[in-house]
Amino acid sequence: MFSSYSSRNRIFDVFLSFRGEDVRKTFLSHLLKELDRRLVSAFKDNEIERSQWLDLALKQAIRNSRIAIVVFSKHYASSSWCLNELLDIVKCKDEFGQLVIPIFYGLDPSHIRYQRGDFGELFQKTCENKTEDDIRLSQHALTYIANLVGFHSQTWDDEAKMIEEIASDVVCKLNLTPSRDCKDYVGIEDHIAKFSLLLHLESEEVRIVGIWGTSGIGKTTIARVLYNRLSRHFQGSIFIDKAFISKSMKYYSTSNADDYNMKLHLQENFLSKILGTKGIQIDHLGVVEDRLKSKKVLIFIDDLDNQVVLDTLVGQNHWFGYGSRIIVITKDKHFLRAHGIVHIYEVCLPSKELALEILCRFAFKKSYPPEGLMELASEVASCAGNLPLGLNVLGYYLRGKDKDDLIKIEKTLKVSYDGLNNSKDKAIFRYISCLFNGEKVSSIKQLLEDSDLGINIGFNNLVDKSLIHVKEDTVEMHHLLQEMGKLIVRTQSVEPGEREILMDSKDICHVLNNNTGTKNILGISLNIDEMDELHIAENSFKEMCNLLFLKIYTRQKKEVRWNSPNGFDYLPPKLRLLRLDGYSVKHMPSNFCPENFVKLQMQESRLEKLWDGVYSLVGLKNLDMWGSEKLKEILAFVRVWLISFPDISANILELDLDGTAIKNFPSNLRLEKLVHLSMCRMKSEQLWKRVRPLTLLVNMLSPSLTMLCLSNIPSLVELPSSVLYLNKLTHLRITQCINLETIPTGINLLHLYCLDLSGSLRLASFPDISTNISQLFLCETAIEEVPWWIEKFSHLCCLRMNGCNHLRSVSLNISKLRYLEIIDFSYCRSLVRPSWNDCPSVVATTRHNIHPKLLEEASTSLPDDFV
Repeated sequence: MFSSYSSRNRIFDVFLSFRGEDVRKTFLSHLLKELDRRLVSAFKDNEIERSQWLDLALKQAIRNSRIAIVVFSKHYASSSWCLNELLDIVKCKDEFGQLVIPIFYGLDPSHIRYQRGDFGELFQKTCENKTEDDIRLSQHALTYIANLVGFHSQTWDDEAKMIEEIASDVVCKLNLTPSRDCKDYVGIEDHIAKFSLLLHLESEEVRIVGIWGTSGIGKTTIARVLYNRLSRHFQGSIFIDKAFISKSMKYYSTSNADDYNMKLHLQENFLSKILGTKGIQIDHLGVVEDRLKSKKVLIFIDDLDNQVVLDTLVGQNHWFGYGSRIIVITKDKHFLRAHGIVHIYEVCLPSKELALEILCRFAFKKSYPPEGLMELASEVASCAGNLPLGLNVLGYYLRGKDKDDLIKIEKTLKVSYDGLNNSKDKAIFRYISCLFNGEKVSSIKQLLEDSDLGINIGFNNLVDKSLIHVKEDTVEMHHLLQEMGKLIVRTQSVEPGEREILMDSKDICHVLNNNTGTKNILGISLNIDEMDELHIAENSFKEMCNLLFLKIYTRQKKEVRWNSPNGFDYLPPKLRLLRLDGYSVKHMPSNFCPENFVKLQMQESRLEKLWDGVYSLVGLKNLDMWGSEKLKEILAFVRVWLISFPDISANILELDLDGTAIKNFPSNLRLEKLVHLSMCRMKSEQLWKRVRPLTLLVNMLSPSLTMLCLSNIPSLVELPSSVLYLNKLTHLRITQCINLETIPTGINLLHLYCLDLSGSLRLASFPDISTNISQLFLCETAIEEVPWWIEKFSHLCCLRMNGCNHLRSVSLNISKLRYLEIIDFSYCRSLVRPSWNDCPSVVATTRHNIHPKLLEEASTSLPDDFV
């Protein structure tokens, strides 16, 4: 509601009295930044309008500030302005109890109290033309303020910590400390600092900002603290929570969602609360604008799940006065986008360290666990998946309260799942929670794109509702949400074979051993790391005619004995994903039809060939045969001279053949859509026997290729110039090619991010293949110098050249690379430099400690050949 506030005379939290030449660019700038970070408004003299009288503006600012901070420094007493400000501060303290905090910056407080030392001499000089009364008033003011409790910089070893303590003291005196409800919310100040950047309180524009995040992550807590901190800066303020909305709309629960009378009633309650006037009645929807367009207001709408509410209460920015701020809190990003809100703060999970501290605050009422309980506390925090709600509830559980905490968490999270609009979105959620958490977004969409689930729209809906997050093209679902999704699937039936997805090893083994699978099963995901032996009957999959996804995998590269002597007798024809790590049979079922494959992954299998017959594998996007050492024919299941072969080559996206025994490539192979090819540590010597071993392969590759990884090609002497046509490459790794001597010049691969030529023992010239490289690995090469034109690599952040025994000189132009963070010249025995000789085995030198050296010693301590 409205407070007594003058819109023309702004009320500040803090006024700072200081001597500019002493502290403006150092201590003061850091203090102001910390106060801004904590949403404490400080008067800044550089914001005084040119038309204002300076003396009057300063007097008004002092009177309109709640706290005055006086920074006593060396030359403070030399300024009549400072002394006059001090008199006004004392007057305000006496008249209406203004709080004053003195800071003694590099001075002994007694020198201010008694005007002694250099400070006293400057004071006397400033007072030479003043009357005795004026001098006496200034002396009294100095003594009075210097006797107050404050901060003495000479007692602090760390100025940054002193500034933090000063800011905390100001926040405390302003009564801005978090309420008891959130006193244990670790990291709240960091949230407020980041959010304040989006608020941009200095601007006079009307700005709407969103707070978005999953259920239980602390959005409302952050919003409440923000509201308490901000409301005093506005003429009117209101915090609209779920109870307010429910009460306002309860009489219209059966009405149309867009009911006009419902909107009128909602606006009436809104205006009554923000204006502090009961019983306001309106007859049209333009009254909000009429009443508030000249008012600077603060509006929080918490837990928004109704677009009509948002449009009714804050439909247009011009409804509100200059400087107004509207904050909308929701777990569904769609509402924010639909309203055109572009400034959105995402509340992310805390780090492991902060999560542990949050748990301990609730469990033990301190920041760390008692002696002997660290392991237990860490396990409990991990169980909560770092979710603040889970940490809160489980913390209380550790305190010994007898309640079903996990059910409480689950019910809170399930609200988001139940809020999905249709069964298709819920199915996508279950697939991700049970099968695809941690997978690439592109891979998930490929696997589900031919279903009727509407994967693109459904996927975005899950993101908007904070049920999943995307980081670097990888899907991340919170641990507790994932467990909730698995629980939903488990409750589909008491019989595992009747459920749509199996992911528990006990249930899967029961179904496979007893042939109890049914047509209901769509996916199986089995982690065999905790098993020594896997039993699979020949006809285990016969009744699973609708099986789409089959994953039997190991994360620890564990060797598990497959107890399936004759392999599978049958695999369902609808399979789109097949992953069988360590598969022990030489071939796949002869009667298997793989035409629906999207992804085939058979790492470290004993396959010699996949299957006989010719198939049109137009959907296959990813083939991974890494470590299948006995595989002798690439795509042996297809006769390469038949027309069906291009069907797969035209659509395959990722091909990983590391460690296989492939002997050759067919001359007509065209990998038109391939984006990732890896062929490292190949077992067959015949594959690379030709004079120019890469020419044929590079000509087969698509210009859309982004990653090419090759290694151990002894016949490779020169990188083919046709590599210039691979202009989308971001990663090029050609390693352990002991005879590689030549890299073509005149090529500039614009998108190349990482280049690795390590182990090229005859490569003597520094590669000039792209100036956009960020990571460059040239370890164990014959390169003799880092040339002057290294300065062209303006994006370089990592350069590793350890073990380059022929390296003799490094150009000082390397110091011009502003992003360079890691440099490694360890074990470069020919590189002579005094500051390196003391530590020849330094593994990594950061930019902060090498660049100043390079610059300092450029004219003195560097050897003649260090140019």
